[in-house]
Amino acid sequence: MNAFVIALRAELFVALRSNSARLVVIAPALIACAQLILGKLISSSQQASDALMGASSFGQIDGADAWGSLVDAYLTGLTVSGLILVAYAAWNQAADQDSGVLRHILIRRVSRRTTVMAKLALSHIIGVLALLLLLVLSTFCAWLLWDFVPVAEDGYVLIATNEIIDEIRLGLTLAIIPLPAAIALGIAISVLANNGTQAIVAALGITLAMDILKGLVGNLADYLYISYLPSLLNESYLQDVSRLVRGFSDVMINPGAIQLNYWVPWPQLLIFVMIALLAISRKRL
Repeated sequence: MNAFVIALRAELFVALRSNSARLVVIAPALIACAQLILGKLISSSQQASDALMGASSFGQIDGADAWGSLVDAYLTGLTVSGLILVAYAAWNQAADQDSGVLRHILIRRVSRRTTVMAKLALSHIIGVLALLLLLVLSTFCAWLLWDFVPVAEDGYVLIATNEIIDEIRLGLTLAIIPLPAAIALGIAISVLANNGTQAIVAALGITLAMDILKGLVGNLADYLYISYLPSLLNESYLQDVSRLVRGFSDVMINPGAIQLNYWVPWPQLLIFVMIALLAISRKRL
């Protein structure tokens, strides 16, 4: 445990002074806020155009733009976070191996496996900070731009505010659960790679390949963590929430898929960690 604390303190010391770590934390929140601002500008422009053309407001769904834009911003931020965290986890370990920094850490009575666990812990700490900043800034930015009211059509409430908040909370929880498995995949690839560039390319390549190919494996996709992680080809529950909060009533919720979302990522997390620990024990540094 003392060796783990030494290794983690060293990682935190470097991360606090690293521009790459700051970028991982800040970038998803900035991108999500930029999407919210751009969405508001487009929405305002469309409303001004409709007013000039004398378009009727009959059938307009109140509150849909506000809640929908917020969930879309969360989706974008989580998608970016997933990719950046995988790349960062892969680069961080591989770069230290390639530069020889890892050998200096090992001299301080820290085992190889301990350094891997410290890298894994650091990546999770940075991931938590990135998610907190994303949620806080996105919510605050959306609150400044829109009025959040129950989603209603011609005075008839389609979905109440408390129901919307419950759905968003569930969607965020289910979207965040696969992130540790994604980070562990990056760590495993970093140990197997020869340098930082190779690790980043391999980590992003494998992640994107799984995202693209998940539609070709049928029901087996239900047992892959990538199926529940917000991604470029998004099939996460948060994507369904994006339609629910816009008042769509044709969204089909599969309780079985939600249960798989809760449990599937954890065995894969353990597998990736075991691969990393076994690989680092045999790798020549």
